[in-house]
Order: sequence, then structure tokens, then C-alpha cells
Amino acid sequence: MRGSSLATRLFLSATAWVVVILVITGVILSSVYRNATERAFDRRINLYLRTLIAEVATPDEPPDHQFQSLGEPLFELPLSGWYWQIVRTDEKAESKASRSLWDKKLPKLEDIGADLTPAGIRLGYIDGPEGQSLRVVERPVDLGADGKYLVSVAGDASEIFDEIRAFDYYLGGTFAALGIVLLLTTIFQVRFGLAPLKRISESIADIRSGRAERLEGEFPVEIAPLARETNALIDANREIVERARTHVGNLAHAIKTPLSVIVNEAAAHAVDPFASKVLEQADVMRDQVAHHLERARIAARVTIVGTVTEVAPAIEALRRTMEKIHRDRGITIAVKADPQAKFRGERQDLEEMAGNLVDNACKWAASQVFIEVRAEPPISAGSGPRLRIIVDDDGRGLSAAERAQVSRRGQRLDESKPGSGLGLSIVVDLAGLYGGSLVLGDAPIGGLRAELVLPGI
Repeated sequence: MRGSSLATRLFLSATAWVVVILVITGVILSSVYRNATERAFDRRINLYLRTLIAEVATPDEPPDHQFQSLGEPLFELPLSGWYWQIVRTDEKAESKASRSLWDKKLPKLEDIGADLTPAGIRLGYIDGPEGQSLRVVERPVDLGADGKYLVSVAGDASEIFDEIRAFDYYLGGTFAALGIVLLLTTIFQVRFGLAPLKRISESIADIRSGRAERLEGEFPVEIAPLARETNALIDANREIVERARTHVGNLAHAIKTPLSVIVNEAAAHAVDPFASKVLEQADVMRDQVAHHLERARIAARVTIVGTVTEVAPAIEALRRTMEKIHRDRGITIAVKADPQAKFRGERQDLEEMAGNLVDNACKWAASQVFIEVRAEPPISAGSGPRLRIIVDDDGRGLSAAERAQVSRRGQRLDESKPGSGLGLSIVVDLAGLYGGSLVLGDAPIGGLRAELVLPGI
């Protein structure tokens, strides 16, 4: 899918939304799970905190071993990451701590700016005796005459972080797999949704190549108007072309008849210098009218959509015709034609262009003419295939100045050769109407080379 295509734009926009939605959802889920994990951990250490507060508030101090354990062996293991601490905050300044804390002390959350919650406790993270991160809950307790205390319980926060890390890992893997599935689904949806457009494109290509005349088949309701209007445009184009052909034919007959009368009247007074001048100019007018009517006829025909001509059979028929015409001079015409070569236009136009070139080559050749037909691929993105017809002869050839002169309308170098001098000019004009070109050069066999480039299939 190219960057400028509709499919690529749909795919990229869908991909962007999928990524954004998955990332936002992942961040939210990770945050929710982190908060849930912390709340579960906080409930655990709060349970120990309430047990300690209950022990502190008991008038008769319990035995020391009950006060130490709280039912959790980790409070007995040195530097285990699980600690409790009771500090008297009045004038007596006494303190007790779990055996796991040894001679260390837990920092106060109050000193690092933690505020009391509505429940009267402080929660936060601190660095423990061994540098590990601890989750701490502390609560100030005022027992009146029995003193004021600050009770703290700390647990190893790596349990929280490990849980969150594992959840993020599985969440990331799940969302990555989900993203891949969604992208594959998007590709399928884009291709499936745009399939009718591709079918229309292929049908139009078939029309241009001559394999079809109209867009056929059922199309979705969103695209059906496009297909319908395209068919209407094709029908209108054909109608316009037919009208143009009719007008060109009528104009040809309307002009030729008065010209014929003028020529006949002038020929009846050939001895008169004025009549001779009129006859001369009438011949020029007839040639010019024929030339421009031919251009108009071709221009109308070129607008027809879907006309394709097989080149090899047309060139072979032309070879046989030209050999018969120039039989008395013994001209040999060799042909090398690609059987797959096709011309995007009518056969009559191809025969007129190639016929003018081959006829010109036969007139000037000493003994041989060589015709080559090539089907060439597009030379750039956006251009179509090309057809190249090369006509070589072994005549005297032409200089660069002479080649420029003979390509101009009506210019001739040798009046002894038959013809009006319009042949190459007509070829140039017809090729231009089809978007092609004619280039004259030197032939490898010694004479003139004419290269005709036309649109192919």
C-alpha cells in the first residue's frame, strides 16, 4: 500500500487509533492494578498496626514474646524487610521495635512531609535499613495519662513492585498480541471495503485496453453512482465522436466540390497566367484541406476509448503491399516484430503512420528496408507501456538540417520523387495526437532511420 493511496491512509489512521487506545488503556489498567495492589498490601500492614495499637493500649503489658511476633515470623528475622516500631513521643521518649530491626530505627513519615489521612494514619515509602524500599503505615496514639505513642509498621515494598511488574509484563504481551490482531483485522477490512474500487479501476483499464466497452456488474450503493456516471460519460464520448466524424465527412464533401470546380475552370484556361496561378494555389489548397481534414478525422477517432490494434499483422500486411508497389526496383523489406506488441488506437491510423514511413523508406532505399517493432515497458511511474516502430533504409540518408526540413509540413528535398511532401508531417501530427513522437536519425545500414513512438498496451 503506497503512502498516497486511500488504503494506506485508512490503515495508518486505524493503526494510530489502535496504538493510542491500547496505550491509554494499558496505562489506566496498570495504574488501577497498582492502586489495588497497594491497598491489599496496606490492609495487611494495617492489620499488624491495629494489633500493635491494641497491645499498646492494654493496661497490663503482655509478655514480651507475644509483643514481638504478631503472628508473623518475618518480624523475628534480622533485617527481613518487615519491621514494627513503637516510639513514645512524650517526655519519656521510650521506644520498642521488632527483633528484625535490630538496633536500627525507622524514619518517620511525618518528617518527610506525609499528611494524615481521614483515618488518622500516614502512608508512604521509605528506604529501609538495608536500602530496600519499604511501604510504611504509622499512626499517632494518644493514651492520655498513659502517654503518647507513634506506632509504625513497615513491609518490604518489593512484593508490590514485583506484582506490578509481572502484571505490566503480561498486560503488555496481551495488548501487543491484541494490537497485531486488530491491525490484521484492519488490513482485511480495508482491502474488503475498497475491493469494489479496485474492481472499478480494473474495469476502466479493460475499457482503455479494448477488452470491455462498459463497467459491468453490481456495485455497492456508495459506488454505484460512480459506475453509472462513468458509463454515461463513455456513451456521451462515443456520441460526440460519431457526430464529429459526420461533420468532418460533410465538411470534406462541401469543400472538395467547389475546389474541383475551380480547378476545372482554371484548367480550361491553362494558357492564361492568372488561370495557371489559380490552378497552382488550388492544388496547394487541396493539399492543405486534405491534411487538416485528416487531422480532424484522426483527432475525433483518437478520443474513442478502448480501441486496440495488433501491430504485427498490420506491419506484415504493410510489408506485402509495399513489396508489390516497389517490385520494379527490387526493394527487399525485412520485418522483426514483437508478436505481443499492441497499439492503443485504430488500425487505420497505425497503417497510415507506418505506411508513410515505410513508403518513404522504399522511395529512397537502394535495395533494402528493415522494420522493427518493439513493445517497451513504462519509462516512469504513471506512464503507460510504449510501442516503438523503427524503419531503416540503406539510401543516402539525411543531414541534421535536412531531417529538420523534411519533418516540416510540405517541405521536400527532391521534387523527382512522387508525393505531396506531406507524408512525414502527417506522421508527426498523428503521433502527436496519440501522445507519441517521431525521431529521425542515422540507420545502421547506411540510410535514414525513422523511430515512431506510440502508446502501447
